[in-house]
Amino acid sequence: MRTSCRWSVLNTLSSILSCYTIFILFSALQACFARDNITIESGLADGQTLVSAGNRFQLGFFGPSRGSNVKRYVGIWYASNSQIVVWVANRDNPILDRTGVLSIANDQLKLSDEKRKIYWSTQRGAKRSKLVAKLNDTGNFILLDERLRVNLWESFTEPTDTFLFGMKMDAKFLLTSWSSEEDPSSGNFIFKQDQGVEQLVVMEKSTVHWKSSRPDAGKIIKSDELPPTIVNFLNFSQSNNPRVYQDKRMVMTFTGKLQYWDFDADMNSWSSIWSEPNNNCSVFNFCGNFGTCNTNSGLPCKCLPGFQPKFMDKWKAGEFSDGCSRNHTSSCGNYFLSLKRMKVENSDSSYEAKDETDCRGECLKNCQCQAYSFVGQRDYTTSCLIWSEDLKDLQEDEDDGYDLNIRVALSDIEASTRNCETCGTNSVPYPLSTGPKCGDPMYFSFHCNNDTGKLSFMAPNGRYSVVAVNPDARTFVIQMKAEEANNCAALHASASRILQFNQSSPFNVTSSCSGELGNLTSDSTLEGTVEVEISWKPPLEPMCSSSADCKDWPHSTCNENKNGQRRCLCNSTYHWDGSVLNCTREAGQLGESSDKSKPLALILGISLPIGTAFLCAAVSIYVWREKVVKRREKQRQAVLHMYDTEKGVKELIDLTPFEEKDHGTGIDVPFFDFESILAATNNFSEENKLGKGGFGPVYMGKFPGGEEVAVKRLSSVSGQGLEEFKNEVVLIAKLQHRNLVRLLGYCIRGEEKILLYEYMPNKSLDSLLFGESSSQQLDWATRFNIILGIARGLLYLHQDSRLRIIHRDLKTSNILLDAEMNPKISDFGLARMIQGKQTEANTLRVIGTYGYMAPEYALDGLFSVKSDVFSFGIVVLEIISGKRNMRFYQVKDDAPSLVGYVSRDDFKIGFLLHMALPSIALLNIWLQGWRLWQEGKALDLMDERAGSNCNESEFMRCVHVGLLCIQEDPSERPTMGDIVLMLSGTQSSKLPIPKQPAYVIRRPLSATASSYSNAETNTEITSSIEEGR
Repeated sequence: MRTSCRWSVLNTLSSILSCYTIFILFSALQACFARDNITIESGLADGQTLVSAGNRFQLGFFGPSRGSNVKRYVGIWYASNSQIVVWVANRDNPILDRTGVLSIANDQLKLSDEKRKIYWSTQRGAKRSKLVAKLNDTGNFILLDERLRVNLWESFTEPTDTFLFGMKMDAKFLLTSWSSEEDPSSGNFIFKQDQGVEQLVVMEKSTVHWKSSRPDAGKIIKSDELPPTIVNFLNFSQSNNPRVYQDKRMVMTFTGKLQYWDFDADMNSWSSIWSEPNNNCSVFNFCGNFGTCNTNSGLPCKCLPGFQPKFMDKWKAGEFSDGCSRNHTSSCGNYFLSLKRMKVENSDSSYEAKDETDCRGECLKNCQCQAYSFVGQRDYTTSCLIWSEDLKDLQEDEDDGYDLNIRVALSDIEASTRNCETCGTNSVPYPLSTGPKCGDPMYFSFHCNNDTGKLSFMAPNGRYSVVAVNPDARTFVIQMKAEEANNCAALHASASRILQFNQSSPFNVTSSCSGELGNLTSDSTLEGTVEVEISWKPPLEPMCSSSADCKDWPHSTCNENKNGQRRCLCNSTYHWDGSVLNCTREAGQLGESSDKSKPLALILGISLPIGTAFLCAAVSIYVWREKVVKRREKQRQAVLHMYDTEKGVKELIDLTPFEEKDHGTGIDVPFFDFESILAATNNFSEENKLGKGGFGPVYMGKFPGGEEVAVKRLSSVSGQGLEEFKNEVVLIAKLQHRNLVRLLGYCIRGEEKILLYEYMPNKSLDSLLFGESSSQQLDWATRFNIILGIARGLLYLHQDSRLRIIHRDLKTSNILLDAEMNPKISDFGLARMIQGKQTEANTLRVIGTYGYMAPEYALDGLFSVKSDVFSFGIVVLEIISGKRNMRFYQVKDDAPSLVGYVSRDDFKIGFLLHMALPSIALLNIWLQGWRLWQEGKALDLMDERAGSNCNESEFMRCVHVGLLCIQEDPSERPTMGDIVLMLSGTQSSKLPIPKQPAYVIRRPLSATASSYSNAETNTEITSSIEEGR
């Protein structure tokens, strides 16, 4: 029996050993037949695979596992897990059957079907004799010339959604997400390196979705910082041990997350060890401009004190991306909201500052300064950071965040009898109180730590951090330690007991661990901290000691109530409403009600209807007679009155349809009747006349209430017709920027076309720049601020506005200056909108002002954003020199002159004068500027009236930028984005060397100048300039 058992065991072991031997032999056989390359003779058909030499990766055909449609793709995946696809060839062009073949033909790698339709291919190169496509153990698929050992193409240079070790993260590198888990086509999210800065970004279409942090003045925000291992992984040249990263990958997922994965050999599985964005506050600018995000709060976004949601309905619905806007339009005050430990988008500029006062002064110099932060001493330098644009990506409680000072109106942050002073990012609304001099004493349960900007709620048993206050709902949210209750249900039941609220307390627990606050159920186990929502009861009348204390409470007087307390008691016929915090009128308070009033009521009830009937009859007769008298006059004026209605104006403008289909959406600015404009301008009197431009005179108007406006009355003989007027009304209404003039309204009456702008007390730039006395106001700091403001306005037009605009008529007379000398670009009658990514267009109708028009536009009708750049360069040279670019003058020895080019008539006259009298020359900004630049004497171009405080570095930067802008080749001119960086001094690389400007006059297409309207002649004049040395 025992022998039989042994024999059975031996047979079993023998069978197992035989099976294992067969498996090993089969695997070895399979390995022998597996291949890792494609040659000219052997392609790869659907159903076949390539296997890398170390059996790490496979290449073949795959398709989605769900759905009835056949879609076949060629991809690369891990040999150990075919579900992890790291590269797809034809991601946006699937084969719709299983006849696909990947082959080498005609010196290229291509994917085709049985009908020889090509779905994907590499670029065709030179004639090669020995081409091989090989799959490496790194996951890289390479097409190479085996005879010359030269790589002709590789998949690592055309990645899809996955970064593998060995790829190169440079400016051209992109990872594009899949559209969904089953669809490898190009999705909405792109991972790339941000141009010009040390940051990596994830874009959702054209919007930034996430940004890595980067150093800024020695300070690093750490919440989004890439771990060193990932930095080394993305830049393999810095890695000392490449093998460490072979089992790692980075993926741009279709959900918008950038994930870093690591393979655990012991567990034989992949795990995500880093992911961004990992919460709402990690999403770039999640709360919009001037909105701050808090990861510790279940309500993530709130507006800063002094700001309110732009769109309240969307904000309440949880859509925060539109951000917040100021309660007061002006941001040029001397008061700042101080916030601690704030994350914020990188500053626009930085300066060396001695201390905080010096830094604050730098901000106060410029009305465009929105905020500043004094970083303090780091690496033996001190830095003052300035933000001139809207604040983005704000987040609270960052360990290495900035101490940020935001410019606000005093009324937004100061304490009053109604509200306490703001505490950090929290407003403290009435009746809540942080001290004896504000709020209601009954609600004095809050404390503000001015050092940290943190607001706390002081309960009898302890102090709790306040993370949100909602005055509309009369609630605030505090954080409690989870150990104070086992779960949400227990916490809600015992929160009042824990906080020791009694019947007399004005506070009451309304919610805890709710879905609104923490997304927890009633039986959820609590860990860390939880949020508890507390409401407050409407307060009684405000307490007072004198009548002065009641000035903020209308219809009330300081008196004693029945309890002997002095309060702001409501006047008769009013009662206190604690829900709206005001005295409201009582309903039905029309006098005493008694039996004596009944006869009076009866008399009134009879007489009033009779009197009303007689009155109506008299009015009807009067109206009828007036209609008969005026009927003929109205008939004569019918045509003119058609234009006095907004409907008529819309119909008129719709005769020339707007490219963006805006003619169907109406006009976004008010319509003014002609009579009100006549009254405001005193019948267009000479005393109200501000000046006269190419399109007609401009008057100052003053409406009832004191509002001052500038009224442009377009002349019937001017060059501005219906299309240009339509541009002004429809186009500028959609543009909003601090450096663009604001259109307030319009009017049409018969031949009259009128535009109303915000009034600019300092008039136009040319009136100050070229006037002998007025230019004294233009010191260097003011001139530089004007140049920078114009640049930012053009950048908005070219790039940042929802409509991409080319101005086409930029000149000093079209730059207006407000009371604080801030520049405003005006006159959009000649502006043109361009579509999408388009940057240029052409026209047969050349319009603009000679002397400011770019050569390619004046001569060939080709205009682009670079045409505006040319005009900007001319304006810069005019501002720094104080000279017009179109003028004749008596030549003096070494007298600095300016540039330009001029109207054809002026040029011909000047050319003949110069030939006859060499002492008469054309004032030529760029010629003299170029020669002085070449000779190293560019400072001689400076206007003496700019003052002795001129910043030499800024001046030389302006000369350099001006010459770059007026280069003849448009492609060599910088963009406005580059120009803003150059002028602000934030461009780290050396500025390019400008090439000599040149201009050749020949007959253009068809020219109409905004300042000249004479017909062109056939004369051709060629102007050449000697090469500068």
